[in-house]
Amino acid sequence: MKSWPAPAKINLFLHITGRRSDGYHELQTVFQFLDYCDTLSFGHTFDNEIQLLTFVAGVEHDDNLIVRAAKLLQNHTKTERGALISLDKKLPLGGGLGGGSSNAATTLVALNQLWNCQLSNDELAQLGLALGADVPVFIYGHAAWAEGVGEELLAISPPEPWYVVIAPDCHVPTAEIFASPQLTRDCRSITISRFLSGEGRNVCEEVVRKSYPPVADALDWLSQYGKPRMTGTGACVFVDFESQQQAQKVLAMLPDLWQGFIAKGCNESPLTQCVI
Repeated sequence: MKSWPAPAKINLFLHITGRRSDGYHELQTVFQFLDYCDTLSFGHTFDNEIQLLTFVAGVEHDDNLIVRAAKLLQNHTKTERGALISLDKKLPLGGGLGGGSSNAATTLVALNQLWNCQLSNDELAQLGLALGADVPVFIYGHAAWAEGVGEELLAISPPEPWYVVIAPDCHVPTAEIFASPQLTRDCRSITISRFLSGEGRNVCEEVVRKSYPPVADALDWLSQYGKPRMTGTGACVFVDFESQQQAQKVLAMLPDLWQGFIAKGCNESPLTQCVI
């Protein structure tokens, strides 16, 4: 079985510029990858069965995005092949790091190659969009300026610092935050140049701070060392450093009540290095 990475992403900012008639929010954000990944291993079979060999707590087998992605590709290409899949899970569930979407994207990319489906990235991204708005960015594999619901992507190359990432001991449901009446939904659009000059914030952060004290505490603790940010709708928060050594020093002082890690920002996803 060949192993493939499913990297984390962070949102370097997140604005909501409006709300569509179907209830979805119009966004502006920047996705950047981290060199911190789940690992999926794939073996192909000829019995048309998709089997995820790793149990994921709280997620039924057929509801897992890995299985759903495999079956979606299988049905789209009419292949008669199946797959045995195992998962080494490192990314916290519901942390805003895109773990589920990344797993789905890696599954599509890996099985496209393993099954010799020969679909283009554009075709895979279109399939992946049915699984989640941020699946396409993981398939294309480059840091991106995103608009629409997160699917309108333009590759950009922001700085690639080291990050300390904290996962507070709580789960923040995305639907709850996007449904909050306190959420700012009328941000003025900004440009890439204005973002690169330092503009932009995560408008979900204020809502999450009020409802989830562990996130507020983690942000406050990180503020000693820089300008902390929250990724997605949380719960993970991060701050950037120029060097790995600086990041490691701060991680070593992390209070025991939180889990955390350091990672390098990557404008090119670790997944792209596995594609032949």
